[in-house]
This record gives sequence, C-alpha cells and structure tokens, in this order.
Amino acid sequence: MVSANRLIAIVSPGSQPIKRIIDEAKGRGSLIDATYGRRTRSVIIMDSGHVVLSAIQHETVASRLDDEEEEDDE
Repeated sequence: MVSANRLIAIVSPGSQPIKRIIDEAKGRGSLIDATYGRRTRSVIIMDSGHVVLSAIQHETVASRLDDEEEEDDE
C-alpha cells in the first residue's frame, strides 16, 4: 500500500524516460519493487523520491484511488 496523498504520478513503464527514472531510483536506493516477481505494469512516483514498481495496470491503480476518494467523501 502507498499513501494516496504522497503520490505524484502513476505511469506506464514502457517509455525511455520512465526507464531512466527507474534506473536512477535503483542507483540511489529508493526503488521499491512491489511486483512479487511479476511483470511491471505501472510505476508509481512518490513525493519522497521513491519509485514503486507495481504489477497492477496504471488504470486500475488510478480507479482504486478514485474509489477511495469517493468513499472518503461519503
């Protein structure tokens, strides 16, 4: 789990700039691999500089955040 209010972006891992962000995070020790050995389907960038790799599609992560916000509003 990650804190929704600390999240900056949820992106797809396919582009070269995102791959560079992942490599830089790995180099400075701020990469969190939460894929459990599965294929990386989304990259979550946190305000602390941490980069989280997830096996969940970025659209699914975003919709879960939206669902959580709606529950908080009720």
